[in-house]
Amino acid sequence: MLFVTIQIAQAQYTETINTNNPGRSQGAFAVGKGVAQIEGSLFYRAEEHLLQRYERDYLGTSFQLRYGAITEKLEFSIFGTYNSINQTDFNGTVSTDTSFSNFSRFTVGGKYLVFDPYQFFGEKKVNLLSWKANNRLDWRDLIPAVSVYAGANFDFSENNLLTPPDDASISPRLELITQNNWGRWVFVTNFVADRIATDFPSYQWLLTMTHSLNNKWAIFAEYQGLKSDFYSDDLGRGGVTYLVTKDWQVDTSITLNFKDTPTVFQVNVGMSYRLDFHKDTPIQQTSDPEADGKKEKKKKKKNKLNLEGEGGGI
Repeated sequence: MLFVTIQIAQAQYTETINTNNPGRSQGAFAVGKGVAQIEGSLFYRAEEHLLQRYERDYLGTSFQLRYGAITEKLEFSIFGTYNSINQTDFNGTVSTDTSFSNFSRFTVGGKYLVFDPYQFFGEKKVNLLSWKANNRLDWRDLIPAVSVYAGANFDFSENNLLTPPDDASISPRLELITQNNWGRWVFVTNFVADRIATDFPSYQWLLTMTHSLNNKWAIFAEYQGLKSDFYSDDLGRGGVTYLVTKDWQVDTSITLNFKDTPTVFQVNVGMSYRLDFHKDTPIQQTSDPEADGKKEKKKKKKNKLNLEGEGGGI
């Protein structure tokens, strides 16, 4: 007959909200099984294209809906960005104003953690006698957590000026994601292949560094590179976040680029909130009472021999 010992495993789940805001990269870890999360922002964006001689003013919203299901390592998500744009075209001394609105992105997909160094190597042991030993760089810290993401882009309009012309209404998106946690520092990389097998495939790479100033405030810096025949750019972002409660974060950020075709200036104000229905997952470990009984008898016999040996020495 077998008895069961119950232990608790938490894996991806964190006590405070795990959000991708305000950057554009996504971290390697899922939100946790049974956790539903919304991350959104309102933004203003200004563009000026010197060669094509136009100016654009954007007002829009970006959102992410994330849900952890089936396992602690799996997350399903919806990413979307909706824009309302006023454009002014300059032709000599004449200017023309037009307005249009549409999604620049609507993607449904899933992310899976394929390697977790904390589970593979185990938690680092704490040295109670040495601050230096606890804070020195360990080679294991250089090995990141790794996730893969697969999704599908949905284009709802054929005449969308914010997406490539004559593009497929559904196109694939793949991402390789890494994450290093170094105390109060977190470093994330995303390598993206977007709109694969279409006339305008896009490739992106994002590098994000976040630093926690204390239990409430954090700052971040991010670089995003984009390469495509439709649109290429190099973007830099910086911002700050504030943890209101363990389930609610607010943030703000600024985005700039490094060229004039077009120039980009963007300001975001956002928030993230989670609905925490996470339950600790019990891990069953079986034990054989007969084997345990034999071990206990051997232990008692050994203790008895030790006592007899000590008595003979007096």
